[in-house]
Amino acid sequence: MAGSEAERQAPSKADGDSKSDSGFDASIVKPGNDQQATINASGHVQELQQNFNLLALAGVGLVVGNVWPAIGGSILVAIFNGGPPGVLYEFIVVSAFYWTVAASIAELSSAIPSSAGVYHWASVTPGRRWGRVVGFFAGWWNYLAWVLGAASMSAIMGNTVVQMYALNHPDFVAEAWHVFIAYILTTWIACAVVCLFNSAMPSLNKFGVFAVLAGFIITVIVVAVMPGTGGRPGHASSSFVWKEWQADIGYPSGFVFVAGMLNGAFSVGPVDATTHLAEEIPDPQRNVPIALFLQVITGFVTGFVYLVAIMYAINDYDALFESAYPIAEIYRQATGSAAGATGLLALIMICIALTVIGLYITCGRTLWALARDGATPFPHVLGKIHPNLDMPLWSTLITCVIVTILGAIYVGSLTAFNAFVGSFILLSSSSFLACILPNLLTGRKNITYGPFHMKGWIGYAMNGIACAYMLVWAVIYSFPTVLPVNAQNMNYACLIWGGFTIFVGAWWFGSARKGYQGPTATGAVVPGMDIETAE
Repeated sequence: MAGSEAERQAPSKADGDSKSDSGFDASIVKPGNDQQATINASGHVQELQQNFNLLALAGVGLVVGNVWPAIGGSILVAIFNGGPPGVLYEFIVVSAFYWTVAASIAELSSAIPSSAGVYHWASVTPGRRWGRVVGFFAGWWNYLAWVLGAASMSAIMGNTVVQMYALNHPDFVAEAWHVFIAYILTTWIACAVVCLFNSAMPSLNKFGVFAVLAGFIITVIVVAVMPGTGGRPGHASSSFVWKEWQADIGYPSGFVFVAGMLNGAFSVGPVDATTHLAEEIPDPQRNVPIALFLQVITGFVTGFVYLVAIMYAINDYDALFESAYPIAEIYRQATGSAAGATGLLALIMICIALTVIGLYITCGRTLWALARDGATPFPHVLGKIHPNLDMPLWSTLITCVIVTILGAIYVGSLTAFNAFVGSFILLSSSSFLACILPNLLTGRKNITYGPFHMKGWIGYAMNGIACAYMLVWAVIYSFPTVLPVNAQNMNYACLIWGGFTIFVGAWWFGSARKGYQGPTATGAVVPGMDIETAE
């Protein structure tokens, strides 16, 4: 660990006799004066204000997860994989798998409620020999996944805004640069809100709960009621929605089904969002798992009901394949007018705007947690909390710059969009595997568990199913989207994952491993523990 950051982390058990069983140092460190500061579960001095309560934290999970707007905005990925039955059944199956991932993450967050999240857990579950390198890679995979998530949601936002305009201007031809302008505005406005109004984030996320749920209710009612009224075409048949499998992409139906789970995985996959705010809420070992479960349950219910409603609203299936933004066409068919579709798209726009803000909260905290351990370039800059804004300013701004660069590369390309969505899943799954699989292989004994603990065979079963799913589907999600393969329909997700991993590996072997220690606290918060620290 570099410089003064090492002084701020609590040493591990092996460093002396004054350690508790949880890995914290209960002794007093005296770097220069008598100011008292509490060590939190990460092993670091508590720097962030605990502004969030359970509702606000659950709001972050619901807004960042944002299942129904995300699955609607990215439905172009799924609509080719089986038609309506594929969309619905694939969502159910992938959600069930992600429940096991969420349970595994919740257990680790209850044991070690650190803003570092999977990075911290992957550093301690493998044991001392492999923890440093596994945690380092896990941290970067997780951060890069969140960056790609921010880029993807900014692209969905850009497409939503452009298509809202296009619906009301029939002669308008959308170009990539139109989407890019909306993308850039979304990116930098969201970043500015997070940086300048940090104290308002809990209230904003409480509003986000209302916006996501109200938008869901309004959308479902409109698309369920309006078809068949006022001379509009009626609802789709139940056979069309639940039975008529439609996929002409060159693969056998079974493979089409498992590959089509990518869209659902993109929507329900960010299950660790709330864990990155663990140091900003009281009693995190209890509240973070609760917020995570609220996110997963609410996301599944709203996502599934929304999908059923919009599938029944389709009256011209072939028109979806001619649309640049299929959800806009579904809304137009449901309401029978461009104005009605624009209104429903506005609800998606509001929800996704809140999602992008939530993503910058998460991304900034994730990079900051890496930097304070010396796992990034310029750790003394990226690992600092701004004294006036009370948030990790530079790590959030750097994230925004990276997202901007990504936008310049891929906005407007369906091939690139699919690749970045797939890369988000591969990178986040890699980071989850890096903490869950070592915990399973070492007999689930390298951490001290918190209030939420899956005891006995339940823990092994949940961890095992989660790891098996992520290992197998990481390969499946890397296959080309259709056959025969060409440059336009090739799946570049594994190439992007490999490129990022090579970059992280070069940073590790070239420089980082020489002074990097990584997190060592193994769980169980010790209340009332103080250290003396410099101002």
